[in-house]
Amino acid sequence: MDTNTPIGLNAESAAQLSTGLNGLLADLTVFYMNSRGFHWNIRGKEFFELHAKFEELYSDLQLKIDEVAERVLTLGGQPVHTHEEYLAISKVPVVKEVSDGAEALKHCVAAFSVILLRERTLLHLSSEAGDEGTNALMSDYIREQEKLVWMYRAYLG
Repeated sequence: MDTNTPIGLNAESAAQLSTGLNGLLADLTVFYMNSRGFHWNIRGKEFFELHAKFEELYSDLQLKIDEVAERVLTLGGQPVHTHEEYLAISKVPVVKEVSDGAEALKHCVAAFSVILLRERTLLHLSSEAGDEGTNALMSDYIREQEKLVWMYRAYLG
């Protein structure tokens, strides 16, 4: 009996990776909605700068959400796609009614901390499974997000 997926990965490893990627999908989706709220509700003297930055952030998250969902499908899984599922498995908390720029950026740094931990776990699992596709995706995300954390923290002083 063949225990490999059509892309040559062990089926059990692919299922485990799909589960982890669905957790990441939920985290990214909750963070996406939080960042939309920051974009819409930001007030104060940094409005123009932060309004644009939050738009960049949620636009990037939207692309990553699609990439992660498509990776789940590539591995033979089914991406979660309801708000109930996202809220049930996300480790990123829902943030509401934030209009202060510094507070919003602190929430972004906290969200990235959660997301980076999940991505590092997926990087390890994908490496062990020989899943170069997921490995490359996680490696790229980690590199980008570490830089954003540094930049947000520098902005906050």
